[in-house]
Amino acid sequence: MGRPFFQIEDDPGSNFTELLRKVGIEPFEPRWSESLSVPHATTCVALRFTGGVLLAGDRRATAGNWISHREMDKVVQADRHSGVAISGAAGPAMEMIKVFQLTLEHFEKMEGRPLSLEGKANQLSMMLRGNLGAAMQGLVVLPLFAGFDTAEDRGRLWDFDVSGGRYEEREYVAIGSGSMLAGTVVKVGWRSTLDEDAAVELACRSLWEAADGDSATGGPDGLRGVYPIVAKIDVDGWARVDDSRLAEVFGRIIGEAGSR
Repeated sequence: MGRPFFQIEDDPGSNFTELLRKVGIEPFEPRWSESLSVPHATTCVALRFTGGVLLAGDRRATAGNWISHREMDKVVQADRHSGVAISGAAGPAMEMIKVFQLTLEHFEKMEGRPLSLEGKANQLSMMLRGNLGAAMQGLVVLPLFAGFDTAEDRGRLWDFDVSGGRYEEREYVAIGSGSMLAGTVVKVGWRSTLDEDAAVELACRSLWEAADGDSATGGPDGLRGVYPIVAKIDVDGWARVDDSRLAEVFGRIIGEAGSR
């Protein structure tokens, strides 16, 4: 191949990409979001009740139109008084949460006290900002963060955007592909007087409706014994709601749906 020469009107100048096109070579432009079939986590909700906060998320991970995993843990404990729920690209999200957990543990060991709840939200925000490059290639991670603030004696919750912006929500929040459906159910049913039992039922109903209308959100699977993860965080710390209790709640929801 000889050295190319151009007329003034056709000279690509310093644009290397345009130079390649001028000589008949189509430059490679990666399209991560289209070419990679990455498992994604979907619908999660968080809401406050009288004693603290509740986190809930379905268990399905999808890769395109495939169900890649039926028992993904999208709601995980961060430390004694906080937890994280994830949506987005599963691999980066799981890695981010592991580093987040380690960061909180390291801080507590070094300082002799846990990081403040708002400080934890700030730390997660910085980690999301560090993932922005991967997010621009399609590997987006969008978590929820919730916990019990022992200094203020109340539950608090935050959601985030892809650039690391953090936003504290006063009452409830939903994320993921089924968030419109789940969030509507929570919005209609939420009351400032919700106790723990009512909060668990409301979260389950929101995920039920999300699964009914969104193919990427998994509903309760009685055949395999797979139910959404629901966890409460109050003054006593993190506690996951037993599957047997969730089975009773979803049994009532299914009965009501059948009667309609």
